Amino acid sequence: MLSKIGEKYGDILYFVSRLLVGLLFLLHGLMKFSGAQPPAGLFLWAGIIEVIVGPAIILGLFTRLAALIGSIEMLVAYITVHASMGLSPLANNGELAVMYFVFFLVVLIYGARKWAVDDSLAKNASL
Repeated sequence: MLSKIGEKYGDILYFVSRLLVGLLFLLHGLMKFSGAQPPAGLFLWAGIIEVIVGPAIILGLFTRLAALIGSIEMLVAYITVHASMGLSPLANNGELAVMYFVFFLVVLIYGARKWAVDDSLAKNASL
């Protein structure tokens, strides 16, 4: 039964996931720039990456590259910020970094799929 649901709605669910995760990633980036003090160092770079990768994932634009960059950022964030407080994501508040990392790995493997700018670019390139 679940496989039939997956066959029928899989593309829609993947698209909605891409939209929601991309939006949340973008919002995390914008949040870094909304404080009274501007971000600096790795925090600044994280914000820039999130503001670029989030919309790219939403639009499905250079999706695999965006997912690669996002996954690397989340791995670096986990190692530099969270792992020093213990390896368990539950103990070091790194659950979100791990979930983004895994999501970006899935997108890196599958690409944008349907309803993406990448799809339109590929069709136009073949003309």
